[in-house]
Amino acid sequence: MNLVVTDLVQRFPAPAGGGRTAGSVTVLDRLSLATGEIGTLVLVGPSGGGKSTLLRILAGLDMPAAGDVAFDGEPLPRDEEGLRCYRRTVGTVFQAYNLFPHLTAMENLLLPLVHVHGLTEAGARARVQAPLERFRLAEHAHKRPAELSGGQKQRIAILRALVVQPRRLFLDEPTSALDPEMRAEVLEMIAELRAEGRQFVLVTHEMAFARRVADEIAFVADGRVTCGGSTEAFFGRPADPRVRAFLATTLVP
Repeated sequence: MNLVVTDLVQRFPAPAGGGRTAGSVTVLDRLSLATGEIGTLVLVGPSGGGKSTLLRILAGLDMPAAGDVAFDGEPLPRDEEGLRCYRRTVGTVFQAYNLFPHLTAMENLLLPLVHVHGLTEAGARARVQAPLERFRLAEHAHKRPAELSGGQKQRIAILRALVVQPRRLFLDEPTSALDPEMRAEVLEMIAELRAEGRQFVLVTHEMAFARRVADEIAFVADGRVTCGGSTEAFFGRPADPRVRAFLATTLVP
């Protein structure tokens, strides 16, 4: 995948207070980014810097206030109907799982295939069975989310994004709500999918994992990409002093 982002701007309403009318807060401030031909882009940086906002725009979940995004030379749609079509071609996973609590794991997997992608229930079940077995989740397919561990819920969420056969996956802090053992389960699943050639854009604070899976890394802070490029250059000789300080506090040797 090749990604080009040009002068991206995103604003959100600021909360009103002190008797004054709310204005707006600029979250992305003419952010630009260009990658080579890569499989995995990892977005890192301080909390509140704009990583998740950028990911949501790349995934077609939000429309920017200004700027352009293109994957493989194809611009992202700028209208809601076009974005709905685009969202059908990608998969997105969040830190909070977003599984329907009243449905079993199997039913959560079947729902988008049947109601969004038009498969029959039998066809949908046939598609999800092998991935469930591959990632050792078949024995949990009858359970509702409350009966699953955090790691199991997140792996089901990743499978739900995967079984729609997306062009690429967008993952927003998929391990931040998990304890170390459960984080390892999810990270190993992502690494396995990456090794087989899946395309990813990943937001994470797991710097050792970022180093392991990223082809390129973009450091997002204050609404801009202040440093980006190959994984080797990012970890080996970052020119940006903010990146050096960030790595000093987040990267475990």
